[in-house]
Amino acid sequence: MESDGRVARVTEIIADSRKSFEDAILNGFRRASKTLRGITGVRVKEQYAQVENGAILKFRVTLDVIFVLDK
Repeated sequence: MESDGRVARVTEIIADSRKSFEDAILNGFRRASKTLRGITGVRVKEQYAQVENGAILKFRVTLDVIFVLDK
Protein backbone atom coordinates (compact mmCIF):
# COMPACT_ATOMS: atom_id res chain seq x y z
CA MET A 1 0.00 0.00 0.00
CA GLU A 2 1.35 3.41 -0.96
CA SER A 3 0.97 6.45 1.30
CA ASP A 4 -0.18 9.79 -0.12
CA GLY A 5 2.58 11.51 1.91
CA ARG A 6 0.29 13.80 3.90
CA VAL A 7 1.46 15.00 7.30
CA ALA A 8 -0.88 16.48 9.90
CA ARG A 9 -0.26 18.73 12.86
CA VAL A 10 -2.28 19.32 16.02
CA THR A 11 -2.51 22.75 17.64
CA GLU A 12 -4.15 23.32 21.00
CA ILE A 13 -6.33 26.39 21.41
CA ILE A 14 -8.56 27.73 24.18
CA ALA A 15 -11.82 29.52 23.40
CA ASP A 16 -14.71 30.82 25.46
CA SER A 17 -18.27 32.06 25.30
CA ARG A 18 -20.83 33.56 27.63
CA LYS A 19 -23.59 31.53 25.88
CA SER A 20 -22.66 27.81 25.84
CA PHE A 21 -19.98 25.17 25.34
CA GLU A 22 -21.17 24.72 21.75
CA ASP A 23 -20.73 28.44 21.10
CA ALA A 24 -17.23 28.32 22.62
CA ILE A 25 -16.33 25.45 20.26
CA LEU A 26 -17.64 27.39 17.26
CA ASN A 27 -15.74 30.52 18.36
CA GLY A 28 -12.52 28.52 18.57
CA PHE A 29 -13.08 26.84 15.21
CA ARG A 30 -13.93 30.11 13.46
CA ARG A 31 -10.84 31.82 14.85
CA ALA A 32 -8.55 28.90 13.96
CA SER A 33 -9.99 28.88 10.42
CA LYS A 34 -8.73 32.44 9.89
CA THR A 35 -5.07 31.41 10.15
CA LEU A 36 -4.89 27.62 9.71
CA ARG A 37 -5.40 26.01 6.30
CA GLY A 38 -6.44 22.40 5.74
CA ILE A 39 -8.32 21.82 9.00
CA THR A 40 -9.59 18.22 9.03
CA GLY A 41 -10.95 17.96 12.56
CA VAL A 42 -11.47 19.47 15.99
CA ARG A 43 -11.33 17.48 19.22
CA VAL A 44 -12.70 18.87 22.49
CA LYS A 45 -10.13 18.02 25.15
CA GLU A 46 -11.57 19.86 28.12
CA GLN A 47 -14.61 21.87 29.16
CA TYR A 48 -14.71 24.33 32.05
CA ALA A 49 -17.41 26.68 33.32
CA GLN A 50 -16.53 29.71 35.42
CA VAL A 51 -19.11 30.11 38.20
CA GLU A 52 -19.78 33.08 40.44
CA ASN A 53 -22.62 33.56 42.93
CA GLY A 54 -24.37 30.41 41.73
CA ALA A 55 -24.40 31.42 38.05
CA ILE A 56 -22.25 30.40 35.11
CA LEU A 57 -20.32 33.41 33.84
CA LYS A 58 -18.30 31.84 31.05
CA PHE A 59 -17.96 28.55 29.18
CA ARG A 60 -14.39 27.64 28.19
CA VAL A 61 -13.12 24.80 26.00
CA THR A 62 -9.67 23.49 25.17
CA LEU A 63 -9.54 22.21 21.60
CA ASP A 64 -7.09 20.23 19.51
CA VAL A 65 -7.29 21.55 15.95
CA ILE A 66 -6.00 19.00 13.42
CA PHE A 67 -4.80 20.25 10.05
CA VAL A 68 -2.80 18.91 7.12
CA LEU A 69 0.52 20.62 6.42
CA ASP A 70 1.14 22.05 2.96
CA LYS A 71 3.45 20.02 0.76
